[in-house]
Amino acid sequence: MTLTQTAGGLLLPDHDAIGEWRRLRDRLAHADRAASAAALAALAGGIRRTVISTIHAVGLGHTGGDLSVTDILTTLYGAVLRIDPARPDWPERDRLILSKGHCSVALYTTLATCGFFPADRLATFAAPMSPLNGHPSRKAVPGVETSSGPLGHGLPVGVGVAVGLRLRGSPARTVVVLGDGELQEGSNWEAAMTAAHRGLSSLTAVIDRNGLQQGAPTGDTNDLEPLADKWRAFGWEVAEVDGHDHLALLDAVTAPRAGRRPRCVIARTVKGRGVSFMEDRVEWHHKVPDAEQTRMALEELR
Repeated sequence: MTLTQTAGGLLLPDHDAIGEWRRLRDRLAHADRAASAAALAALAGGIRRTVISTIHAVGLGHTGGDLSVTDILTTLYGAVLRIDPARPDWPERDRLILSKGHCSVALYTTLATCGFFPADRLATFAAPMSPLNGHPSRKAVPGVETSSGPLGHGLPVGVGVAVGLRLRGSPARTVVVLGDGELQEGSNWEAAMTAAHRGLSSLTAVIDRNGLQQGAPTGDTNDLEPLADKWRAFGWEVAEVDGHDHLALLDAVTAPRAGRRPRCVIARTVKGRGVSFMEDRVEWHHKVPDAEQTRMALEELR
């Protein structure tokens, strides 16, 4: 059984989508800032519409978090990561680890948009024997770097990946996208200490700081602030940005490194971004839109 083979079938590259993605990357590499912002916004809009349609069609998902992380994933896959969807196991690729793996629909949609597999396979999300599980599986989906489930694991894995790449002499970067609620897990802070101690300047953590977790605001569950100061105290570079501003995200992730420190980008986001009746509403952590709500959401996201 191959890396992406499951009982539900093999996810093969979509070469037409790969061609579109490569043309986008080429345009962005030569575009001015206004054109880059417009192109990334258009890409994010399409991903959000697909997220809403997919979650409604299958009847499950984590709508609010998918919408808050979309601009982060759009920026990384659209303009930052050195990857090749036609060769998902390319040894020198950058690695992206989605620690908040419950937001898999946003990741799957982004991967399909890049051409890692055909977009029509999104219709099989969470179906019996589908490779597109509720939490991404490294063995089932090309482009997924680590399987997820329990929160608080992505950064420790990312530290190990970055150490391994350094030992190989690889220039590849490691990016871990975390939810803010999972920062209440102590494993993240052990990993943060280790990353700073080892001077892992190839490692970037991007925090989807939407302020909500399942059932409550993060501040009501276990307050994280002053979050930036905590990361600095653990030896990291820190940038705080509007997590829906593609150019601000791009600048924060790609800025020259100051020494051998890992980087943390705190992306201030809105859960349910782009849909007025979902924005900053804790119940949309994993609520599924009905037919009328889906129609309204797609109308707002046009």
